[in-house]
Formats: sequence, structure tokens, C-alpha cells
Amino acid sequence: MAKDRDRRDEYSGPLRRLLLGVIVLCLLGIFLVWRIDSPRVERFRAQVADTVLPSMDWAMKPVTGTINLIRDFQSYQRLADQNRELRSELRQMQAWKEAALQLEQENARLLDLNNVRLDPRLTFITGVVMADSGSPFRQSVMLNVGQRDGIVDGWAAMDGIGLVGRISGVGRDTARVILLTDASSAIPATVQPSGQTALVTGDNSAAPLIDFIENADLVRPGDRVVSSGDGGVFPAGLLIGQVAVDPGGRLRVRLSADFERLEFLRILRHHGAETVRDPGGLVMPVPLPVAEATPGGEDG
Repeated sequence: MAKDRDRRDEYSGPLRRLLLGVIVLCLLGIFLVWRIDSPRVERFRAQVADTVLPSMDWAMKPVTGTINLIRDFQSYQRLADQNRELRSELRQMQAWKEAALQLEQENARLLDLNNVRLDPRLTFITGVVMADSGSPFRQSVMLNVGQRDGIVDGWAAMDGIGLVGRISGVGRDTARVILLTDASSAIPATVQPSGQTALVTGDNSAAPLIDFIENADLVRPGDRVVSSGDGGVFPAGLLIGQVAVDPGGRLRVRLSADFERLEFLRILRHHGAETVRDPGGLVMPVPLPVAEATPGGEDG
């Protein structure tokens, strides 16, 4: 067996060298043919290329597929990057849209403040709503106007459309507004067109109750509710809202003012009413003592 192995080694060595020499000669011949600048050789090269290249398509398919796969992956990566950029821009546009909507709503409220029609004898001052500083009132807001601006206890506060509440507590630079929804609020009102008088009382809900109405049968849902001016505290004719009926059958007021977005309030200067020294007596003032009749008859 050792001899057979030696014989194979003796034949394999010269064969490898011969094969290597043939390959080198072929490569050298191809190099020379491709380097010769002659029309005949050029036609020969073209014929060889036309003969060899079509038969090499099967070998180039995996390479072409790999190249196309790499290009598709790069294109997918570019699409993913563009998608991320578009998502980021969409989030920015949504933020800008929300800011634009808020500015539009604020602009609409300010326009309402300018266009609302009130008694021309009434003057007003507009204040900005601040965060509540924490008081025993559950439904109240603070304004950045006070005594230095001439604010007086009991004056009415409105937004661009309807009545919001009344001033109850005035400081030098701030004032507190008790909202119509507060349980301590009670406003004399008139239901139009029937002309029924009532009392709009808050119960810490979004729709205050209508109590002490003269004739409830004459009142219909959708009727207009305005301040009556009884007691001389509020001017008459201030819009409060519309009549609504709750599931329990009780009459309530669907307020015209937007209590969820109170940013600016208009304080009406109502100098026609007497000065209120006791905020607790705004709705039910202390009755004046009845003058006793003086003895004596008529002259003459």
C-alpha cells in the first residue's frame, strides 16, 4: 500500500504542475488577445463575449438577486427613516393644531366680550381668571382686579356670552367670583317669554336649579333665563341660560357661559344698586323696619 501511495504522489505532482502551466498560458493568451488593438481581434472578442456572456446569466442570477436585495433593504431603511421623520412632523403639527384651536377659541371669546350688547349705561372692567387660592367656596375663581380697579362686592361677572357669578370678596389686587354653580349662589331671574320670576340656585353641578317659580306650567325647555334685577344687586336682562329638565323632572338652567374655559371675565359696574356691606345679604337683604304711623289727623 505504501508503494501505491508513492506512485500516486509521483503522478499527481507533475499533473498539478502541468495543469497550472496550462491555466497560466490560457490566462496569458486571453490577456494578450484583449490587449491587441486590431479590427479582427476586436471582432473575435465581440464574438467570444456574445457566445460566453448569455450562458453566464444563470451564474449571475444569485449575484444580481443579492444586489437587488441589498438595494431593497437600503430603500426600506430610507422609507423607515422618512416614516419616522413624518411621524415627528405629524406630532409637531398636532401640537401646533391644538395651539391654533386654543388661540381661535380665546379669540372668539374676546370677540364675544367686545360684541356683547348690554345696557349702554353699564360700564365694565375685564379681568383675567387666576387659579383659586383655596377657600371654603367650592365653586369660585380669582381675578387679577380688585379695589385698586374700583371693584365692589356684589357686582356681576360675565364671560363673552352669559352671566358667570358675582363678586364676593375684594382685595387690593384680587377679587373672588362666586360662580352660579356654587351651592351658596342664588340669583333672582326671569324666564322669558312667559315672564315667570324664579330663583336660580346652585348645587355644585353644571346646571343650577330653578326654584320658587311662580307657575311652572308656563315654562318650557329652551326658554330664555335672564336676571330679573330684583333686590337691586344685579342689572336686569343679563343672560343666564336656557331652561332644561333633568331626568328627575326638575327644572334646571343650561348655562350660556362656558364654565370649563373661564379665562377672561367682564365685571359690570352697576352703580345703580346700593352699596353691599354684607355679602351674605346679597340675595335676601335684611328687611327694613316698618315705620310706625304718627298719631294725629289731617290738617284742616
